Amino acid sequence: MSGVSRRSILGGTAGGVLGGVVGSSVSGTSSAGATAGNATAARLRWAASWATAQTAPTAADADATSGFTDTTLRYKLRLSAGTTPPAGADALTRARPAVRLRFANPFGAAPVVVGPVTANAKPVLFGGAKDVVLAAGATVVSDPVGLILPDGADLVVSMYLPGPTGPLSFHRNVHATGSIGDRATNSVFLLTGIDVPATGRQVVAVLGDSITEGVGTPDNANLRWPDQDAARFRRRPAVANLGISGNRVLLDDGRFGPGGQSRFDRDVLGLPNLGTLVTFLGINDIQQPPSQTDPARILQAYQQLVHRAHDHDLEVIGATIGPFKGWIRYTDALDRVRNDVNAVLRQGRLFDRLLDVDAALRDPADHARLRPDFNSGDGLHPNAAGAKAIALAL
Repeated sequence: MSGVSRRSILGGTAGGVLGGVVGSSVSGTSSAGATAGNATAARLRWAASWATAQTAPTAADADATSGFTDTTLRYKLRLSAGTTPPAGADALTRARPAVRLRFANPFGAAPVVVGPVTANAKPVLFGGAKDVVLAAGATVVSDPVGLILPDGADLVVSMYLPGPTGPLSFHRNVHATGSIGDRATNSVFLLTGIDVPATGRQVVAVLGDSITEGVGTPDNANLRWPDQDAARFRRRPAVANLGISGNRVLLDDGRFGPGGQSRFDRDVLGLPNLGTLVTFLGINDIQQPPSQTDPARILQAYQQLVHRAHDHDLEVIGATIGPFKGWIRYTDALDRVRNDVNAVLRQGRLFDRLLDVDAALRDPADHARLRPDFNSGDGLHPNAAGAKAIALAL
């Protein structure tokens, strides 16, 4: 696919920029209605229906480290909330069901040109232009794309990168198969969110680790516990899955990304129409070298997240740490740390509400282990049935 060169975009093509000023706010809308359309877009409240958290590439991440040139990436992503207006929606929302895409490159060192982009084969524009410069460290949002989608729908996003991009921010494994040209990938590059009109729905953000990300559940099945939680309701909530495999609440890690405290402002507070935060971190602080063996330090980190979330009027739901006997780094001493943390959380004084993951998953015959029918096989990660048990406990 041919695209506007990186050099011409970075040099500033006046036609593209000026065209964006008078471009439509919803793809497919004529420019004659652009002024009214832009006003409509400005009044819409958005909610994050799909999201992912990014990390910096390592030497082991060949695609993200080398970047792309003249390459099309394609993703099929499951939305939590759709765009179909509910009964009683305002006239603006009923007239313009739409999605909006968000792209970010927080770990990039140079600007990247993104585009052309399509969503379910419809053009995605940026201020009326077919592509956009994503500055290093920045986030950009698209114009609204007119699409009617039910709750739980899939959205197919295709994005062209003229490049050369250099190293890219990415999410290593979303447990859904996309493509880089003609080869498969489970990684998502640059795309961080898909928003829909809020229509009264506030976003539930899950700041989590591999269990939230979906490790232990089958790829392309959308059976991660946040997916199953959203699917329980006739009108699905807007849920943002911010799980990163290996992530901690305290320490940053070169491969597993900034810890929960470090990435809170960018990954959580950057979401539109956020109402609730679920903190689902802690097991990696305990079991992953260097192990944190002082429960007070983990609890202190939770408390800091609560303070910062309350500053933004968010409800904060905490999660007990699930059993992990049978995991390769399990020890009885580390399990005592886990139980000490959980005992304090169950006192009910730290979080606004508590999701008791431990109680939902543990084997009645051995509380240090996952229930056999919930074990994905490694002793730590629940399978799809275990993920459902977590969802039902929320």
